Amino acid sequence: MKTRELKLGALARVEGEGTLHLRLHDGEVTEARLRIYEPPRFFEAFLRGRAHTEPPDITSRVCGICPVAYQLSACRAVEDACGAVVDGQLAALRRLLYCGEWIESQTLHIHLLHAPDFFDCDSVIELARVQRAAVERGLRLKQAGNAIIELLGGRSIHPINIRVGGFHRVPAKTELRPLAERLRRERDAAVELVRWVSGFDFPDAGCDHELLALAEPGTYAIESGTPTAMDAPSAAGLPADTDRALPTRTFDVHDFGDHVVERQVPYSTALHSVLDGRRHLTGSLARYAISGRWLTPIALEAARDAGLGDPQQGTVCRNPFRSIIVRAVEVLYAIDEALRIIDTYEPPAHPAVAVPPRAATGHGATEAPRGLLYHRYTLDARGTVTDANLVPPTAQNQGAIEEDLRRTVRHLLRTGEPTDAELTALCERVIRNHDPCISCSAHFLDLRVRRGA
Repeated sequence: MKTRELKLGALARVEGEGTLHLRLHDGEVTEARLRIYEPPRFFEAFLRGRAHTEPPDITSRVCGICPVAYQLSACRAVEDACGAVVDGQLAALRRLLYCGEWIESQTLHIHLLHAPDFFDCDSVIELARVQRAAVERGLRLKQAGNAIIELLGGRSIHPINIRVGGFHRVPAKTELRPLAERLRRERDAAVELVRWVSGFDFPDAGCDHELLALAEPGTYAIESGTPTAMDAPSAAGLPADTDRALPTRTFDVHDFGDHVVERQVPYSTALHSVLDGRRHLTGSLARYAISGRWLTPIALEAARDAGLGDPQQGTVCRNPFRSIIVRAVEVLYAIDEALRIIDTYEPPAHPAVAVPPRAATGHGATEAPRGLLYHRYTLDARGTVTDANLVPPTAQNQGAIEEDLRRTVRHLLRTGEPTDAELTALCERVIRNHDPCISCSAHFLDLRVRRGA
């Protein structure tokens, strides 16, 4: 019998600090752990005692890549607690702002973090030497997303114009015209992006996880919706790589904590989550499976041409290696949706609605680029936060990432005797497929392999 251990000192091209520990024994995977080791950041703790108007500005600091997701999830939870409703053009502006974040975040992941894997490159700098036009196109797309956030949010990193109830200031219609012209030019670039990534070489794979995403009939859910879960293939007696859309169930966002339960694992400073006691996955693959039929015509056509199946005909994609294609389709969708919102925009009479405090608990969820993000706040009668809970996508996805590691490495072991370098490269790809957002970008530091009889 032979035992091998693979330890990746720090994960590269993911946002945050984590390592992988893989143990193999007699040709089987006996342990696969994604260990997040950076210190806990205690956001829930220092939200307590703050005014109900403060969570959007505080929680935006959780992530510099997707601050809008945290701001708008916080707004929805506080507004829910206070009984305030943000609708009409204010809601449309929030969706437009979120489209900007989807564009910039997904293009960042595709080009700077993920695409180098498909060209055996260590970084986007190396990728630019062999795919310069594609990288330049990606940077232009990212800049277009940043431009939306800067216009509506006041700046592209940690926006300052977002507030509970709406915005501090809303744009005039004329301010959006140059943005629309830019987005129309970049829409063709987004179509080319989908074609580019669809031509990558993808291993055959599937994922036997329940899928979880927000759903809002008639539209592709971004800034609002109802939590919706799709059964895992094994529940229907099907293989993990089946392309069939399976039955779904919904639950109210107020009951999120009853369905998605967090637990501490001894090897990680991040919590793991289960959905009704089972492993689940949230993010682009889940959104496409649950809401793909509501993509705009141009995005749906691009998805079909890229080989992602046809959600309108009940077929979906469960290959995690092809998630990069889904993200590209979502970039195209976000541009198309942003143009629709701009074309129908009329400045609202007021930049925000009143959100008077009251003693209550509020719940809010939105679709961050990496998946469903949930916030819960309890307020006292003065509007002071007495309790807070944030459940990010990566905390929900860690169990699915570890299972995909086990499944993929097991398959590789059955087809040959991979070297440590081959195992390392494969494990990196599996993790980056899910675009884990831990906090900020890191690099591989070392690789230690211990072999023993």
